[in-house]
Amino acid sequence: MSSYHSLAASGTSASLRSFLERAGLDGQLTVFGGRWYWSLFILVFGAAATFPIYGSVFTALNFTSFLINVPLALGLALLWGYCGVLSFGQVAFFGIGGYAYGVLAINWGLGAATVGAAVCALGLTALAAAAFGYFLFYGRVSAWIIPVLTLVLTLMLETFLGQTAGLEWRIGDAQLGGFNGMTNIPSITVGPFSFDGFSLPLFYLVLALVALTLAGLRMLANSHFGHISMAIQEDQERAELLGYDIRRYQLAIFVIAGLLAGLSGILYASWGNFIQPTSVGLLASTFPVLWVAVSGRRSLTSVAIGTVALSALSDTLAVYSGELAFVAMGAILLFGMMAAPNGMVITLLRGIARLSRARK
Repeated sequence: MSSYHSLAASGTSASLRSFLERAGLDGQLTVFGGRWYWSLFILVFGAAATFPIYGSVFTALNFTSFLINVPLALGLALLWGYCGVLSFGQVAFFGIGGYAYGVLAINWGLGAATVGAAVCALGLTALAAAAFGYFLFYGRVSAWIIPVLTLVLTLMLETFLGQTAGLEWRIGDAQLGGFNGMTNIPSITVGPFSFDGFSLPLFYLVLALVALTLAGLRMLANSHFGHISMAIQEDQERAELLGYDIRRYQLAIFVIAGLLAGLSGILYASWGNFIQPTSVGLLASTFPVLWVAVSGRRSLTSVAIGTVALSALSDTLAVYSGELAFVAMGAILLFGMMAAPNGMVITLLRGIARLSRARK
C-alpha cells in the first residue's frame, strides 16, 4: 500500500494529488499514481493515437489485436487481484460475447444494427456471468474449487462449439461452423466508419476503450466498493462479521470481469470477422492468467502493459517457432512467478523508480 506514496509523492502538487484522489483515479489501492504517472499516461496514449501519422498504418492495425486483449486481462486483474478469485473461465465469456455478437449481427444486418448487436451481446454475456457466478458464490463453493469449475466451463463450451459443424447448427442465418468457427461476421459499423481489422477506426476505438477501462477500474478500486472487496480478499470471515454480504460483492466483480471479457470477444469478432472454438479452449484459458500473473495482478497499469507486451511476444514466437511458443510462454510464467512474485512489470517499474530516486 505504501508504494503509492513512495511513487506518487515526489514532485506532485498537493492540489493535483487531492483532485486525483477525490476523483478516485489515485489512491491506496492503485500502486502507481501522481503527476508523473498521469503525464506518462497521456504521453503514451497520445503517442499511440498519432502513431499511424508518423509511423506505419500496417503496424497500428496489427497492434489492434494485442490491445483487444487488455479489457479481458483487466477484468481478471480486478477479479483475482482485488477480490482474490482466480478464474480460468474468462475466455468462456470472451467466446460468449463474440459468438452472441456474430449471431445477432449476421441476423440483424449491417449498419446501425451491428451496434445494437454489440450492446445485446454484452447484455447476454453479463447474464451468463451472473448466472454462473450466482451458483459459485451463493452456493458457497470453496475458493480452491472455483478455478477448476471455471476451467470446466471453458472446456464444456469448447467441446460444444466444436460439435456444431452440421447445417442443423444454425441460428437464423448464422451458421456456428464447428471447429472451423463462425465466419462472415459483420464488423461494427457507425455511419461511414467500419470497425474491422483493415481500417483505423477500430484501432482508435479499442485504444479509447482501453484508456476508459483502465481509468474506470482505478476509480472502482479506490472506491468504498474496492476497499470492501480488498477486505473480503484478506479475510472473508471478518468482512462478513462486520455485516458485509461478501457474496454480493464477489458476484458483482465476477460480472464486471465477465463483461470486460465479453467486450474483448465482441471486438475480436469485429476485428477478424470470425471466431472459433479454440478461442475458448484450454490453451486460450491459460493466457489471461499468464498475462495477469507475470504483470502483477494488483496493478492494473502493469497488467495493461504486460498484456500488450506478452501478446506481441506470443504472436512473434508463434510465427517463428510454432508450438514451441507455448513452451516459451510457460517458461516465462514459471520464471516470473519465482523471480518476481508481485509481477515482472511492476517489479521493473518499481526498480526504475528506486533508481531514479537514488540518482537524485
